[in-house]
Amino acid sequence: MKTEQTPLERARAYEREADVQEQDRPLFHLTPRVGWMNDPNGFCVYQGRFHLFYQYHPYDRFWGPMHWGHAHTRDFLHWTYEPCALAPDTDQDAEGCFSGTALPLKDGRLMLLYTGVGRGNVQAQCMAVGDGRDFEKCPLNPVVRPDDLPEGYSAVDFRDPRVWEAEDGSFRLAVANRHRDRHGTILFFSGKDGIHWDFRGEIDASRGEYGKMWECPDFFRLQDKQVLMVSPQEMHARDEFHPGYGTVAILGDWEEETCRFSRTSLQTVDHGLNFYAPQTLQAPDGRRIMTAWMENWETCGGEERRHAWYGQMICPRELSIRKGRLYQEPVREIRNLWRDEIHHDLSVREEVCLPGVEGRLIDMTLRIRTEGSGCRRFTLQLARDAAHTVLIHLDPEKGEMIFDRSHDGSLRDIVHTRCVKAEPEQGEIRLRILMDRESVELFLQDGARAVTSLIHNPPEAGGMTFFADAPVQMTLTAHPLS
Repeated sequence: MKTEQTPLERARAYEREADVQEQDRPLFHLTPRVGWMNDPNGFCVYQGRFHLFYQYHPYDRFWGPMHWGHAHTRDFLHWTYEPCALAPDTDQDAEGCFSGTALPLKDGRLMLLYTGVGRGNVQAQCMAVGDGRDFEKCPLNPVVRPDDLPEGYSAVDFRDPRVWEAEDGSFRLAVANRHRDRHGTILFFSGKDGIHWDFRGEIDASRGEYGKMWECPDFFRLQDKQVLMVSPQEMHARDEFHPGYGTVAILGDWEEETCRFSRTSLQTVDHGLNFYAPQTLQAPDGRRIMTAWMENWETCGGEERRHAWYGQMICPRELSIRKGRLYQEPVREIRNLWRDEIHHDLSVREEVCLPGVEGRLIDMTLRIRTEGSGCRRFTLQLARDAAHTVLIHLDPEKGEMIFDRSHDGSLRDIVHTRCVKAEPEQGEIRLRILMDRESVELFLQDGARAVTSLIHNPPEAGGMTFFADAPVQMTLTAHPLS
């Protein structure tokens, strides 16, 4: 007698039947197996591989009831899909299995903490445990409920658990919430078994300064600082932050016993047009690696659906702290995709094309020496043909860079430009550019600032030109990727 498929079985069957094998996927950016992708979830090291789960709607290229997609890699660049990991199939997550994290357990299993959204949009934290492929949801879900919170916290803005293990083998949990007075907050819990949790207090809060709601927290030690990363909603433009949906890294000092986090600095994580919900892991070699969704809620709704899938992650990045700031650079494994090396050292004045420097799969570094040149405008054009281009304008005197995709072919009335601080250091501006078909990731001054953007230029638009309004010396090293 044939029984009806469960929601998880149906999602896995749909994945197998869809079997999307498009050749125009990005070379090294993870995309969903099929359908829709947003926030990264459960980025972790498990059984010798790097696992990444993600918010997922397999049945459509638009957002829908949230599942967890799943892929793994050994090098952050080549990904293997696993079957859908979670589907909304209980009363506690009937409206979706939303964002969360993963933690390997001492008994060899993998624990997932995620936000279950029940009827009426009530959000609570749920747990599932499994072997890395198949997971069983805890019969006591939800394990953290809104009624576990003191008065003033929200039951409908309570999500995105970040779990980690303490030195004594017990567990810690950071969860996003909205307080009626302090707005976006990150709450702190401790527990012994992943099921029973005690509320300890707040790690930090917006207090109306940096958005009305904080999402997708990550909380980790990096060198001599504790780092809290959050993704605010409804943020006002201020300092180096743009309005709307953003990403914030707060560096500080953490005293767990007193639940006190003291800020020492605060910055945007990425200045670009398409970046949200970063999540990190610590690799076995000690590196702190970050991924994020390469999109933005303000722009994704009306984007053209060119493929049988929609959404991708950034190229994973190595994080460090230098000069009191969070720095980021593409994972060093990207060098395994370098095909050869092209080197040019020249004076740039009028528009110039350089032999071998073209295409949409490239890792390229520019060193532009501007001291004493009188240069007010250095312009690089990427992904160029007769009708399309992506512009990067550097103004050494103002210490600014403008990224502009207004002429990439998009017909949508949305933000297409960003202005970023780019002051010369010892008379030099260093800019690394990573391109993968439909995306550009920029890293200024060795990763002091990053700019991430999708681009809409036709695939065959691959020209590059360089221009300066006064002679500047430029050294360029490019690596086509394959």
